[in-house]
Amino acid sequence: MHSWPSPDVPALPSRGPVPRLFNQASGQIEAAPGTDGTAGLYVCGITPYDATHLGHASTYLAFDTLNRLWRAAGLTVEYTQNVTDVDDPLLERATATGVDWRELAASQTDLFRGDMEALRVIPPADYIAVTEVVDEIGHAVSELVETGFAYGVPTPDALNENAQDVYFDSARAAEATSWFLGLESRYDTATMLELFAERGGDPGRPGKRDPLDPLLWRVARAGEPEWPSAVGAGRPGWHIECAVIALKHVGQNFAVQGGGSDLIFPHHEFSAAHATALTGEPFASIHAHTGMVAYQGEKMSKSLGNLVLVSKLRARGVDARTIRLALLGHHYRSDWEYTDADLERATARLERWVAAAAGAAAGAGAAADADSAADAGSMAGEHAAASTPDAAALVTRLLEALADDLDTPRALTLLDEWFETARVVPAVVVDAIDALLGIRIAA
Repeated sequence: MHSWPSPDVPALPSRGPVPRLFNQASGQIEAAPGTDGTAGLYVCGITPYDATHLGHASTYLAFDTLNRLWRAAGLTVEYTQNVTDVDDPLLERATATGVDWRELAASQTDLFRGDMEALRVIPPADYIAVTEVVDEIGHAVSELVETGFAYGVPTPDALNENAQDVYFDSARAAEATSWFLGLESRYDTATMLELFAERGGDPGRPGKRDPLDPLLWRVARAGEPEWPSAVGAGRPGWHIECAVIALKHVGQNFAVQGGGSDLIFPHHEFSAAHATALTGEPFASIHAHTGMVAYQGEKMSKSLGNLVLVSKLRARGVDARTIRLALLGHHYRSDWEYTDADLERATARLERWVAAAAGAAAGAGAAADADSAADAGSMAGEHAAASTPDAAALVTRLLEALADDLDTPRALTLLDEWFETARVVPAVVVDAIDALLGIRIAA
């Protein structure tokens, strides 16, 4: 599956520090280095219906910031993202709207691509739909069965009366590998049971060995999409898809697994569990998550329908740079509530920055036209020279702020303060804003 065109990212004159991120598994902020000059990043993608709301955009902008910082530190980034283009919520929406589920997934994925391109998000090198790797997922599930990490559960409504849904054996994984329940989330059992029931799990399913054991493979039912596989006809469970895609495209024990905080459990917990059971190795070094964006008093979600869509804001004529700045104005790990004031502040900020860059460009042009006037040229040169150390120091401070757990609010404040007194806007500042924050302020 193709992703979207990549924005041009200016190179900075010197390398920045390796970023540090909050690791959910340890509860600490840790360095997120690469291995042999390469940093692996896997970010869970959309289930393509009702895309792209500001909660989605906030997540992908956070990890876009990480991507940009790694590049600024001189690392090569191996970035993979999935699309869950077959899943219960998608099928339910398709049925409710009378649209074929494949058409719904394709149209919403296209919309998402357009939003990401407009927001100047660097695309993943590998953008993988679950329906593209069903065969590989089936083989992975079969391997888990053969090695004792999975088991069948009687399924009375299966098309084939002998077929069984396949579940992951959490207790067996905890005994035989370095993984255990709570390793990534650090949640207690009561919290995990509550979240499991809320987020697609089935703790009360008869025949399971543990209420928290997650589904690996759903055997074929009447009226549902199905694929042949090594474990019979059916379709993948949710968590195994990310384990298989990440292992194939990013590898074992890569740098960062990312997504929204609503994915901490069960999705990321069990993606890591499945991968560790398949390889014997840890899944990712750092498990990083973004906060939830609320609107009208509730978490922005498809189920509630309280969505602010990037595409609708753009259709109203809102500058995509303004949307980006509005989201970067909040720390990526914070939970916050969107209001129109966020766009108003971002609009004012963008206007100040663009006006400053335009004024500097106009002043430089006037100075060039008056090149024959030695004193004017000398004055312009003195101003530019005087601003150069400040500009270099600003870029250093920006890199340091962003490398400290992606502190974009601090970076924006540094820029606001700098623009208040700057007489010129050197190219290095324009390039840094573009390279690190994805905002173009110059024509």
